[in-house]
Amino acid sequence: MISAPKCLAGLAAAALATTVLAACSSSSTSSTSTPSSSKPVSGGTLHIVAASGPDHIDTVPAYASFDYMLERGYSRQLVAYPTVPDPTTSSPGWTTDTTPAADVATVVPTAANGGVTNGGKTYTFHVKPGVDWDSTPVRQVTSQDFLREFKAFCNPVSPVGNPTYFDAAIVGMTSYCNAETAYFANAKAHPPTAANIASFQNSNNITGITTPNSTTIQFTLTSAISDFLYMMAMPFDSARPVEYDSYVPNSLQLDQHTLSDGPYKISSYIPGKSITLVKNSAWQQSTDSIRHDYENSIVVTLGVTSAETQLSDMQAGTQDLPIDTPINPSSIPTLVASKASNFVIWPDSDLFPYVVFNLRSPDASGAAGKLLVRQAIEYGLDKSAAVKAIGGPDVATVTNTAIPPGNVGYVNYNLYPDDSGQGNTAMCKTDLTKAGYPHGVSLTYMYQNDSSDTRIFTAIQASLAPCGVTLVGKPEPISSIFVDLGNAPENNKANQWDLGQSIWFPDWFGNNGRTVIQALFQGPNCVVNTVNYGCYDSPAVNSLITKAENAPSLSAAGTYWHQADQQIMSDAVIVPIMSQEFPLYASSRIRGIASNGSTYPTAIFNPNIDNADITALWIAGS
Repeated sequence: MISAPKCLAGLAAAALATTVLAACSSSSTSSTSTPSSSKPVSGGTLHIVAASGPDHIDTVPAYASFDYMLERGYSRQLVAYPTVPDPTTSSPGWTTDTTPAADVATVVPTAANGGVTNGGKTYTFHVKPGVDWDSTPVRQVTSQDFLREFKAFCNPVSPVGNPTYFDAAIVGMTSYCNAETAYFANAKAHPPTAANIASFQNSNNITGITTPNSTTIQFTLTSAISDFLYMMAMPFDSARPVEYDSYVPNSLQLDQHTLSDGPYKISSYIPGKSITLVKNSAWQQSTDSIRHDYENSIVVTLGVTSAETQLSDMQAGTQDLPIDTPINPSSIPTLVASKASNFVIWPDSDLFPYVVFNLRSPDASGAAGKLLVRQAIEYGLDKSAAVKAIGGPDVATVTNTAIPPGNVGYVNYNLYPDDSGQGNTAMCKTDLTKAGYPHGVSLTYMYQNDSSDTRIFTAIQASLAPCGVTLVGKPEPISSIFVDLGNAPENNKANQWDLGQSIWFPDWFGNNGRTVIQALFQGPNCVVNTVNYGCYDSPAVNSLITKAENAPSLSAAGTYWHQADQQIMSDAVIVPIMSQEFPLYASSRIRGIASNGSTYPTAIFNPNIDNADITALWIAGS
C-alpha cells in the first residue's frame, strides 16, 4: 500500500510507468508516434489470423492478451485504459494509456469528487445512462450486472483468472469464495449445473460489495489499497448480464450466446475454425470515450499455426492482424531494415517466455521438485540462443530475474552466472550429478505449438542436452496450454508436465509489484485456473508480499519486492529467459485511431491489452 493521498499515489505511479517503460524500449524500434493527418472512414471487414485464438470468451476466466484483444470489442468495465500512444518520444511511451479512465462509470472515483471515502477504503462508482446490452429488448447495464461478475469469480467450474488480487482487497471476498467452494465440494448433493451455480450466487452476498440502486456500486476494501483502480480496470471486472445465469460459466453454450455492451458483438463462434464479430447496434459512441466502431465486422480465422504463413497472408492483404502468434522471427531483420510504417516494435516489459517447474510432478523420481535439478537447468539453459530464435536483440533482451525490467522491485542481477546468457554446461552437469542424476534426466516440456514458440523450445532443448537434460516436447495449442498449466488438481499426477514454457505480462504498470510477485508466486494458490503453475508456496515470499503491499512508500515496497524476487530465484522455481518488445505488423490497409481521436498510419498497441486494439483502427479505402 502507498500511504500517500490517492491523487499523489496515482501521479507517482504514472510518472514511474513513463520513466521505467521508456527505458525498456529498443533503440531499433520503428515509430509511429507522430499522428497522421488522415481521416477515419467506416466500413470493411477486419481480418484477424490466429493459431488457436482466445482460450476463454467468458470474461471471468479470460486472462490472456489474445482474450483481451477480442474482449475489447464486446465487454466494458467501470474504468478501463484508453489507447493513446505518447507522441513525444522516439519510441512510443506509456503515459495516458496506463492510467485508468472512466468507462461505464460516470467518473473515476477520487477523494476530491467524493468517490473515495472512509480513509481510502470505500470506492463508489456510478453507472452512465445509455450503456446498453444488445438484449431483446435492449436494456441498460446496471450496477447489479457488475456485482454479478464478482459473484461469478469463485464459481466451481471456471473461476476468475487471478483471485488473489480481489481476495486480498475486498472485504468478504474470501469468505464468500470459501462458502461457494464448500457448497460445491459435495458434487453429488450440489452438482455444478447452471441452475445450482446461479442459485448460490443469487442467494449469497459479498459483504464488501453493495448496490444501493441500479446505478451505484460500492466497494469496501480491507485497507486503503493504492492500486485498487488498476485492479478495477482489468477485463475480469466487466459487466455480466443476467442471461448468463442460464449457462455454466465458460461453457460452449455461453460462448455462443454472449451479450455485448461494447461496440461489437459475437455473431458466430465455431470452435477451432472462426469467430465473427459485427457491429452492436445497442452501443452508442456518446457513452464510450475509449472505443470506436469503424470497421463493419471482424473475422478471426483460427488454425493457422505458422508465423511465416500468417505474415505472408498479412503482406498479401488477405489477413490484417495476428492475435496470438509472434511475428515470424526470421523475417524481423528485413522488416526492421524496411522501416515500413506498418511494422512497429513497440516497447514492452514482460517474461516472454519463462520456464516454470511443476514442483509436484512425480515423474523421474520427482526431479522437477528437486532444487539441485532446477538449479542445474538455471545454469545450463542458453538464453541467448532462445533470443536468437525469436528474432534477436532487436526484439528481446535476456533476463535473469522474476521481476522483468521496468517494474517495481527490478534489480539487474544473476544468481546463476551463465557466460552472458549462453549457459554454463559444467555447472549444470555438477548440480545434476549432486541431485542424483549422474547419467542425465528426461523431463516433459509443455510448450505452445505455433512455429515461433517451437523455435524457442528447440533452442532450449538443444542447449540443455549437453549437460544431460533431455526435454521431451509436449506441444499444445494456445487455446489449451494455459488451461493445462493451471490445472492444479491434475498436475500432481504422472505424465502431465515437468517444465512449461509460459509467458507473463504485468497486469498494469506503475505501482505494480502485486502483478508479478503476488500473481505468480503467492502460496498456496494451488487451484483450478491458477497462474502459480508450479504451486510454489514459500512462507518467506508470502511474508514479503504482505510487507510490500503495506509498505509506507513506493521505494520501500520496491525493496520488499526485490527481496521476494531473490528468494524466488534462490528457490529456482522459474527460469526467466527474456523480456520481449512487441513487434506488430499490420496489413497496409490498416490505420489507427487513438481514444482521443488522433490518427496513425498503422494499428496501435495497447500495453494493458498487450496487443493491438481492434476498437482503435479503421480500414483505408473502405
